[in-house]
Amino acid sequence: MWPQPPLMAGATRELPRNAPGVIVQDGPAAQLYPLAVNAAGQYDTFVGRIREDLSHPSALDMWIVADNLLKGAASNAVQIAEIL
Repeated sequence: MWPQPPLMAGATRELPRNAPGVIVQDGPAAQLYPLAVNAAGQYDTFVGRIREDLSHPSALDMWIVADNLLKGAASNAVQIAEIL
């Protein structure tokens, strides 16, 4: 395995902001974090608490929440049908 460059949470925090269907809620100073109760009934996936992993320099930790029944079952079935 080759050495991986270290990942920095600050620089990586912007990547999910450009992904369709992803909402970044990461404001520790304002106590802004994604919560499952807020994801209920939403088609988007919420990402927050993005931080460097203390056990590996090339890893990040983050909290990800979504309405799994809505997004996982119903939405994916419709998206697959639209592609076909």
